[in-house]
Amino acid sequence: MQFNVFSVSDKCFRAFGRGLICLAGIFILAACGGGGDGDNANGGSGNLVVNAGPDATVTEGATYALSAQVSGGDGTYTYNWTASPSLSITHDDTSSSSASFVAPRVNSATQYTVTVSVNDQSGNTASDFTVITVAPVNIPPQANITTPHQNGLPAGTFPGGVEVILDGTESRDPDGTDEAVAEYRWSQTAGVNVITGVETNLPTLTIVTPIANEEQLLSFQLEVTDSEGAVDSQTVTINVQSETDTLPVVSAGVSQGVFSGEIVILEGEASTTIPSAMPLTYLWERSSNVTAGNDGTANRPIDDSDALSTFAIAPAVTSSTVVAYTLTVTDANGNSVEDTINVQVRPLPTPLINDTGFLQQATNNALTQAQQNDFPGQDGQRGADVIEQNGLIEKAGRGKAGFDFTRLNANGDEQDADADSWSCVRDNVTGLVWEVKTDDGTFQDKDFTYSWFSEEVNGGFEGDEAGANGTCLLTNCNTSAYVQAVNAQGLCGFYDWRLPTHHELFSLMHLGIAADVAIDEDYFPNTGEVSTVPLWYWTSVPSADGVNSDDAQNAWALDFDSGVDNFLNKSTAGRVRLVRAGR
Repeated sequence: MQFNVFSVSDKCFRAFGRGLICLAGIFILAACGGGGDGDNANGGSGNLVVNAGPDATVTEGATYALSAQVSGGDGTYTYNWTASPSLSITHDDTSSSSASFVAPRVNSATQYTVTVSVNDQSGNTASDFTVITVAPVNIPPQANITTPHQNGLPAGTFPGGVEVILDGTESRDPDGTDEAVAEYRWSQTAGVNVITGVETNLPTLTIVTPIANEEQLLSFQLEVTDSEGAVDSQTVTINVQSETDTLPVVSAGVSQGVFSGEIVILEGEASTTIPSAMPLTYLWERSSNVTAGNDGTANRPIDDSDALSTFAIAPAVTSSTVVAYTLTVTDANGNSVEDTINVQVRPLPTPLINDTGFLQQATNNALTQAQQNDFPGQDGQRGADVIEQNGLIEKAGRGKAGFDFTRLNANGDEQDADADSWSCVRDNVTGLVWEVKTDDGTFQDKDFTYSWFSEEVNGGFEGDEAGANGTCLLTNCNTSAYVQAVNAQGLCGFYDWRLPTHHELFSLMHLGIAADVAIDEDYFPNTGEVSTVPLWYWTSVPSADGVNSDDAQNAWALDFDSGVDNFLNKSTAGRVRLVRAGR
């Protein structure tokens, strides 16, 4: 746009359709030679006129050349190009009017006002602008369908009666916002209709494959549209097996690690989508790399081999061995599918502590002797007790559950397991030798009680030396005095008897005995009577509870009625069972 300045008095003219401009006797006449409605600002004595060029439309990504025409002034010009909204204008030589820019990416037609400002050395200035419209170039969207893969089948092949999700979320609009597609439309182009009532305007299409006597081919088309109306499509064809070719789905469960004689949980899963294929039959088999032998499982390596949910007894092995358990499922159409789990079976290591004696298993609301696959990992499924129950523990002596005891006579020699009297018991698991209580009124009688007293390890407080609350035949009814008396006697030929630690005393607890004292009374008679009064037996361990001025007033004791432990004031009257040796 070019402007010329004239001196005219008291007149107003309409300048070529640009409107009437009256400026105190001066009017501006717009000559139609160029760009937008720019203004020229003139300073100094020169008549400086600039034209930014015509308005124009360019497409995004194109390079557009800018050039201004200037007249008047002193003939030496400096150019400065700017744009609103901002553009990255290349203008390396400000003494030249030539500049350029690359049209930016736009989603819709966008106008940019490009202004050139010119000044000369005499201080004259002028400017003009042109309007450049940048038009978008639409890149069509790209439809993309992803089909899931069915295990064990070729790509694009599916059983009858299963849900299949065709995924169009990988479709893209390269020049759209976040490359998102504006619209999805699914249709079925071949095969038995499976999309009636199905949402077809979502990024995914969910169908259920038909169940038919013959193999089916189904074709689907995804059409995607971008925000500028461009369309792209893709078609996919899937193969659906006939009902007689559709196999059941089988899982044998999870692999495990157990010791010989423990329970192997066989929790299979099996299903079919074909009603005519029901019922399903099941068969569990164990690999032949181990033999049943004489390990107690010869007649039933698997408890109920034709049940989907069952269990097995891990076979006896001499070294770590992988044993495979395979579940074969057969449908009514004669199709068989199998799945296998691997079970790492290890020989039971020499135990250093007794098991709990507990063999029952729990459900949500009951205790039972039956195997509970739905509640795995219970005490009754693991450890020496269940291994002994399954005949895979060789004992040096005898005892209930996983306990292994040997009777000793007054000289400390082994007694026959059927002996009528004995003085001590050796625990063949822990190596500890235990005192056996009497019921004859002598100083080892089961009914005598003692306060807790120790001059050495006592938590800062020795305890009750007088033992006023205790009942016994000694001068002072305290634990230390009782230890001295037993050692003076040389019970079973030993002179190193002591109070047991908490862990040592707990190792005698048989928690599987519900209606009697929690100990094997075949080896430890005269422990006490089950009643409303606890059968507290002292340990040698002082308790951090009951501290007074940093001194432990309490010590730990175990109740052989309930099987619990607690800390008691050291003046409490409690029973004592002494121990010696150990591993």
